[in-house]
Amino acid sequence: MSIPNLFNKRSVCLLVAAVILMLAPFVAGSNYFLHIAVLICVFGGLATAWNIVGGYAGQISLGHAVFYGIGSYTAVILMLRFELSPWSGMLVGMVISGIAAVIVSWPTFRLKGPFFSLVTIAFLEVVRLLAIHDQDLMGGSSGLTIPLNIGFEWMVFREKEYSYALALFFLLVTLGVAWLIRRHKMGFYLLAIREREDAARAIGINLVSTRIGAMVVSAMLTSMIGSFYAMYLTFIDPDATFSLAMSIQIAMFALIGGLGTVFGPLIGALIVLPIAELMRGWLSSYANGIHGAVYGLVLVIAVLKFPRGIVGSLTVFSSNEKARIAALLRSHPEQEPRLTDRPAKAVTDTIILEASGLVKRFGGLVATNNVSLQLKQGEILGLIGPNGAGKTTLFNLLSGFLKSNSGTVRLMNENGEPVQIVSPTQCARLGIGRTFQTAQPFSGLSVLENIMLGAFLHTRDVHEAERIALDVARLTGMESHLSKPASELTVGGMKRLEVARILATRPRVLLLDEVMAGLSPTDIDQAITLIRQIRDTGVSVLMIEHQMRATMALCDRIIVVDAGAVLMEGSPDEVVNNEKVIEAYLGSGYKNAA
Repeated sequence: MSIPNLFNKRSVCLLVAAVILMLAPFVAGSNYFLHIAVLICVFGGLATAWNIVGGYAGQISLGHAVFYGIGSYTAVILMLRFELSPWSGMLVGMVISGIAAVIVSWPTFRLKGPFFSLVTIAFLEVVRLLAIHDQDLMGGSSGLTIPLNIGFEWMVFREKEYSYALALFFLLVTLGVAWLIRRHKMGFYLLAIREREDAARAIGINLVSTRIGAMVVSAMLTSMIGSFYAMYLTFIDPDATFSLAMSIQIAMFALIGGLGTVFGPLIGALIVLPIAELMRGWLSSYANGIHGAVYGLVLVIAVLKFPRGIVGSLTVFSSNEKARIAALLRSHPEQEPRLTDRPAKAVTDTIILEASGLVKRFGGLVATNNVSLQLKQGEILGLIGPNGAGKTTLFNLLSGFLKSNSGTVRLMNENGEPVQIVSPTQCARLGIGRTFQTAQPFSGLSVLENIMLGAFLHTRDVHEAERIALDVARLTGMESHLSKPASELTVGGMKRLEVARILATRPRVLLLDEVMAGLSPTDIDQAITLIRQIRDTGVSVLMIEHQMRATMALCDRIIVVDAGAVLMEGSPDEVVNNEKVIEAYLGSGYKNAA
């Protein structure tokens, strides 16, 4: 995507790591140091594979060694029983691991909480016990010994340089896959899910299928490395192969190096493994368990000094990124922002969004009570009422985040056919975009990447997503902030960013939940202008807003809700002069001021 700056801290760190790995066979001078180099490649690869699901997607697998074990045992069993090359066994093991990953993750990714982590531990333990008790096929607790068939076909070599070269190859394959995922749509989606699930659903991301995809890729890469490492060790047994300690170890390397970074897990392994192995070698029998103490010590230091991991702490939005974005802006000249391919339309009588008889109960509390509304094509419809009136609950019903106890929500698709709303992902794909009462930026990503996430709803191409993001950034006044982390924006900036991200999805209907709350008068004026521009492109707007100056200036109609029910509906002038509305919401001070 961009030319790396070879002089920033992250690039120097990665360059040093690469040089160390590449030169290890030539400067080590002994098989022992070559063995350590192989371990770094193997565990760096395992940690990188784990990082795809644990770092990118934020789903902590504590039983990931099960896929390592599946790869190991599959390759060895097929070689012993059918004299197949471990290369063939490796491919079979990867397929089995992919299927196992789906079986484990499909039900658990539908739940919230620690269920996924607990299930992976349980799955690992079940497979370990099966292996221990299967004497005929898996060798039971005694394990399996691998015959020393020398040659590339069998992944067994007399010279450790060749084993190291093969380990380095598998490491590079794993790093390459991790890099490709991070730089493409799937990587953006995984990071979005990790940070804010609701915001991810609002831009059309299917949480379950995206996570399952990451889990399958991670499991297959882990299995691949497991097949190689079994041949390198020439012996496998259930307790060492299906090991909870190994699962935690590879997760720890990723944590030390930097969760969610491409090269962080490798850096973690590169720093910790040599220290632990050298101490174990030097202290011999006195060092039983010393490697565990080393891991713990390094982990404590890393957490205290580098809360985001070593590489994560060095990964900053550098001047190089600012220069790249400046070049993007120059190469993409300013033009009339295009939010949709549909022509702009004036307000018509065509109903684009309709809710009928919505009722939502939370236990004995009725949050919405038989609420109905109609949003017309090209209209700005206001929704006002006191705090606790049920406005945001209504938005959640309209956008699929909540299911009503009764009533329906229908959107007219582009063919003029009514479609019932059932989920946030479906809403986004049909053209309903929404913001949240509390802004939900993806804080770990830049402003540009946040907006690109919305654009990915319509394209898989990163460069096309960047182009759409630049157009939207210009419309919303965010072009000067594109290289900033979203976490550094002001409250008003975060709200504008959220609007920009939703606009990048090219919605037909926009639900705005208090986007002007906390803004200065100048920012409110800018927001009013922006919403008018959005409406003028043909987007229908339904907005919750307490800033009555903005509501009066923008809305064609206003609906007032109180205690979960519709109090009245009418033009802005009719609403603000209604005695019931003044009593329930506006207050006598507003009438006197008017």
